[in-house]
Amino acid sequence: MNKIMVGKKAPNFTTSAVINGKEIINNFTLNEFLGKNYILLIFYPKDFTFVCPTELHAFQNEIEEFESRNVQLIAISTDTEQSHLGWLQVPKNQGGIKGITYPLVSDINKTISYDYGVLVGNINFKKNILKVEGELIAYRALFLIDKKSIIRHQLINDLPLGRSISESIRIIDALQHFEKNGEVCPANWIKGKKAIKTNHKSISKYLSNN
Repeated sequence: MNKIMVGKKAPNFTTSAVINGKEIINNFTLNEFLGKNYILLIFYPKDFTFVCPTELHAFQNEIEEFESRNVQLIAISTDTEQSHLGWLQVPKNQGGIKGITYPLVSDINKTISYDYGVLVGNINFKKNILKVEGELIAYRALFLIDKKSIIRHQLINDLPLGRSISESIRIIDALQHFEKNGEVCPANWIKGKKAIKTNHKSISKYLSNN
């Protein structure tokens, strides 16, 4: 069930994850970063697949750009933490994700994907019998969370469609420009270009207070 999360407080979660590309921890929590960093949640469908490693490496390749903007990358799939760790041992030229250093979160119970509205498939109870339609994995989704723990941007792609890392950076720049200058950013705006001063104080007040 897809839902609009923009403008809402980011749901917290505590689960297992692999950090630094090599260490499993059992109590990884989003609360560790909320209020301290901007956060980009990167949902992806499955470990050991084809499009997913291209995206994860592409984010890693630009990690200095994200860090310079105080953005914490966190990737999430419905695989186990052991699966994440195993995939991290496989070199890039063999389809693996060795070299990824940002956290890879396990959503094996599907609750994080469900809370963020990106779970593929449906779960239903009929006459006390659990029925699942489709494969319970995550769409390719992004959520940008600001330092007030509010989701400012979401993107949900169907499974075959990879994402643009440069567009993710552009959106972060636009949000941070608005926060700093109070100017809104027009179509195709990029950092360094002219933004728009607005007299719509109610809009500016709403965006800055949420």
